Amino acid sequence: MAAELFPGKKLLPPVSVHNLQRQNETNNNLHPGAQSCCTWQGLYPTVRERNSVMFNNEMMADVHFVVGPPGGTQRVPGHKYVLAVGSSVFHAMFYGELAEDQDEIRIPDVEPPSFLAMLKYVELIYSRSLFFDVNVQNRLLTRSDGSLSMFDLLRYIYCDEIDLCADTVLATLYAAKKYIVPHLARACVNFLETSLSAKNACVLLSQSCLFEEPDLTQRCWEVIDAQAELALRSEGFCDIDTQTLESILRRETLNAKEMVVFDAALNWAEAECQRQDLAPTIENKRLVLGKAIYLIRIPTMTLEDFANGAAQSDVLTLNETNDIFLWYTAAKKPELLFCTKPRKGLSPQRCHRFQSCAYRSNQWRYRGRCDSIQFAVDKRVFIAGFGLYGSSCGSAEYSAKIELKRQGVPMAQRIIKYFSDGSSSTFTVWFEYPVQIEPDTFYTASVVLDGNELSYFGQEGMTEVQCGKVTFQFQCSSDSTNGTGVQGGQIPELIFYA
Repeated sequence: MAAELFPGKKLLPPVSVHNLQRQNETNNNLHPGAQSCCTWQGLYPTVRERNSVMFNNEMMADVHFVVGPPGGTQRVPGHKYVLAVGSSVFHAMFYGELAEDQDEIRIPDVEPPSFLAMLKYVELIYSRSLFFDVNVQNRLLTRSDGSLSMFDLLRYIYCDEIDLCADTVLATLYAAKKYIVPHLARACVNFLETSLSAKNACVLLSQSCLFEEPDLTQRCWEVIDAQAELALRSEGFCDIDTQTLESILRRETLNAKEMVVFDAALNWAEAECQRQDLAPTIENKRLVLGKAIYLIRIPTMTLEDFANGAAQSDVLTLNETNDIFLWYTAAKKPELLFCTKPRKGLSPQRCHRFQSCAYRSNQWRYRGRCDSIQFAVDKRVFIAGFGLYGSSCGSAEYSAKIELKRQGVPMAQRIIKYFSDGSSSTFTVWFEYPVQIEPDTFYTASVVLDGNELSYFGQEGMTEVQCGKVTFQFQCSSDSTNGTGVQGGQIPELIFYA
C-alpha cells in the first residue's frame, strides 16, 4: 500500500536478526571444546532465559521453515516442542492426528520477509495445509517489514516478550491470529486502538473486519464519523477494499460535506485503477466505482458545490447531470438513483463547567491576554470547538484565537470571529476539524479575545463534570494570564463528539 499506516511516526531501529544470531552463537561458544554444549545453561538462572537462547538458534532445532520461491529462500530454524507449547496450530501441525513427520516445511509462494510477517497477522486455522488469502496478505504486508514480524512471533513464543511497532503490528496480528496466539493478538489490537487516528482509521477499519475484531471496528467508526473529512482525505482511504469503501459511503453518521465524500471516492477510484492495471481515465474510474457511486448523496450538495464540482467532473453521465440539476430547480422533481436525504452526521455534545455566570462594571476585560483551562477525559472524545461568553454591554463582535495543546504542543489553532447579542448565552466557535482527545491526559484549551472589553464570565466552577458517558476533569492552567481558572472565567463550554 502506498500510504504509511502511521504517518509521521518515528520508530526505534529494529533489532537486527543477525545480531541475535551472533549473540546466540557467542553464547554457544563461550567454552570451547566438549563443554561448549553443556555449560551455557549455567549462565541463565531461569527457564525463560534458557528457553530464549533457543530463539532463532540452530542448536537442537528439529524443524525448519523454508520460505520463498526457488533462488530466494530463507531457512528459519524452530523447535517443535517450544512452538507447540506456544500455539495450538503448531501443536496440531507437529503432534496432531494429521501431523506429518517433516523436518522442513516449505512455503514457496511467499517471499521470506512476507512469511516472517505473515506469522503475525490473520485468524485462519491450520487444517491440512497453511491456508491464507494471498491477495489480501500481499496488499497488507507491503506496508510492513515482514522479516521482523516473524521474529516478533517467535520471540514471544520463545522469550515471552512483546515488542510491537507501527511498521509491523498488522503483520504481527496476522500471524498471531493464524497461529492462535491470543495474548499476542490482544496486545496487537490494544496497540492499534491506542495508535488510532484519522490518518489510519480507514485502513484499520478494513483490517478489523477481516480479523473479526468488533471492538477495534467500533473504535475505527468513532474516529471516521467524528473526523470524517480528515479520514476521507487521508492516503490510507485510497488503500481500502471495495467493501469497506461502500460501508463508509453508506454511513449515515459520516460528519462530512458531500463534496468531500465525492472527491474522496474519485481519489479511491484512481488508486483502484492502478491496482487493476487500468489507465486512470474517467471511464475506468466510473467502472471501478460501479454502483458505489450511487451511495454518494450528490443531490444533498449545495447547488454551487454540484455545479462547480461534481457536474464538471465528467464522472456522471449527461442524463444524470441533467436530472440532478432538475432535482435542484424543478417543481416536479425527477426520480434519481442517488439518495436525496442528507446524512444525519453527529450531534455535538456540550460540557458546561460553570453553575452560573455574571458581569460586573470592571470585569471581564481582555486586551490580548490569554484565558486558558486544562481538562482531561476518561474516554476518547473529539473536541470540535468552544462555547464562549460575549459582551455584557449590548451586541458586539469578537475576534477569537482558539487553541488546543497537549503537553505544550499545539494540536489545533484557529482565528475566528463571532457575534455576541448582549445576552448571557454562550457563543460557539469551531475548530476547522474536530481534534482527537485521548483519555487520562491533560490538554490545554485557550482563547485570546479581541473585542468589547466587558463581557459575562462564569462562576461556581466544577472540577469534575459528567456528560453522558464521559467524565471531564478540570484544573488551572499556567498559560492563563487573564484570570480564567477552575472557579471562574471564560471558556464555559467544551463542544465535543463522543
